Amino acid sequence: MLDATGQRADLTGLHQELDPDEVLAADHAHYAVIDIGSNSVRLVVYNDLGRAPLPRFNEKSLCGLGSGLDKTGELAAGPMACTVQAAHRFCAIAEAMGASRIDIIATEAVRRATNGENLIKAIRKRTGRELRLLSGSEEAHFATLGVISGFYRPKGLVGDMGGGSLEVAEALEDHVGERSVSLPLGALPVEAMLEDSAESAKRQIDEVMKGQLPPLLTKPVFYAVGGGWRALARAHMESVNAPLKVAHGYDVDANDLRSFAKLVWKMTPEKISALPGVPGRRAKTLPAAALVMDRLLKNLRPERVVFSALGLREGWLYSRLSPALRQRDPLIEGTQAFGLPIARVPAFAPALVRWTESLFPDETAGERRLRLAACALSDMAWADHADVKAHQCFARVVHFPFIGVTHTERVFIAATLHARYGGKPDDACLQPALSLLTPAVHRRAQILGRAMQLGHRFSGSVPGILDMARLRITADAVRLEVAEGSEDVPDSDAVQIRMKQLAKILGVPKTEFAGA
Repeated sequence: MLDATGQRADLTGLHQELDPDEVLAADHAHYAVIDIGSNSVRLVVYNDLGRAPLPRFNEKSLCGLGSGLDKTGELAAGPMACTVQAAHRFCAIAEAMGASRIDIIATEAVRRATNGENLIKAIRKRTGRELRLLSGSEEAHFATLGVISGFYRPKGLVGDMGGGSLEVAEALEDHVGERSVSLPLGALPVEAMLEDSAESAKRQIDEVMKGQLPPLLTKPVFYAVGGGWRALARAHMESVNAPLKVAHGYDVDANDLRSFAKLVWKMTPEKISALPGVPGRRAKTLPAAALVMDRLLKNLRPERVVFSALGLREGWLYSRLSPALRQRDPLIEGTQAFGLPIARVPAFAPALVRWTESLFPDETAGERRLRLAACALSDMAWADHADVKAHQCFARVVHFPFIGVTHTERVFIAATLHARYGGKPDDACLQPALSLLTPAVHRRAQILGRAMQLGHRFSGSVPGILDMARLRITADAVRLEVAEGSEDVPDSDAVQIRMKQLAKILGVPKTEFAGA
């Protein structure tokens, strides 16, 4: 596996194969979650209840349910009415989209309000559905499960900053640790603190955090969840001109991020609104998000911060999976669910995995999962125009919402697909994302991509033909060996050209085509 520096890291106990039959037979019963938070009500309809949930529809209503809660202890009538209406409308949308299940969950504002039960009853009456009110510890638990869902075996502390509260808990590879806390440090209460002064707000936040945060006892990594923090990530990516501007999996040095967060929470509203990459709706809440991040990093002292696009809702879905399904690799699940149904011959992808098995004798388990992911996507652009296949594949893969993948791994897979469709190593479209790969890793992607291209070409994407051939690479030749009885395998100019292209990348002088 490629880590943030482009070095290889091993993963033990990871072995999953592509399964076209299972993918094509899957019943994609849509699953909807309505999340009632302190600031917004959000509906997400997922493609199915699986290991790599893909949102089909995502909408929110800014009801401001927690506005004024600190002063009155109650939910105001206007926001309550807005919330009930939003829940009703979202249920209707999910039903119209054919969702087999619709879950409604609520968090901090409803939990704290003295009249929260009135809202629950009103939603039940209007929608005919029950609402699950999460406790603070449950909110922390599900947010952490969301990070576990979105990455492969993450270890570190997870922080989810919502509108009303901040939840912090431990992610321990495939389960949530025992230490967790829910603090009243969401965007709305921190914005109220900032109305007095930033320095006063800083002291109040430090006092709330004092002695409350779980210790960072595993890997020194902090996983950041929540819209405010993702907006901070986007602003930081723009400020450093990050090679890949994708929030999920964005990995940054904690000291660098803290310095940036300090700058942000001290900015005037006008300067914050002018920050590149910050959505207009997030400009108001960004100082609160930056201030809480600053104080968290001061207290926890992690080495790295990794941003997650998955949180509470995805953790809720993950908790509904069977234990066996939870253990699956989200990258493999996601790439084959996307790539195999659109391939000309879905069964060709597993054959391509076998065909490329001997390419890299030193391949680690982590590198193997990237090869499987690339094979699953290898026929994704067969219907595109030849002139744009390579460019479009690269652009789509680096931005597609695959999970269980770092930025470096994402670029590796995209570069492999770029080479599979004949893209040149110095193609301008690869920059600046390609800067995340070392030259050696990029060369590995080119070798894999060209071998995949050769396999597709000479076999006509027929698994049986590919399985009767072997690619043998020696110090002086790329040799395509075909089993007896396979005289019909084409030895065309197109095949020879692709063999020579592979040989050039490998640095071997000749190509050979022969019977095994």
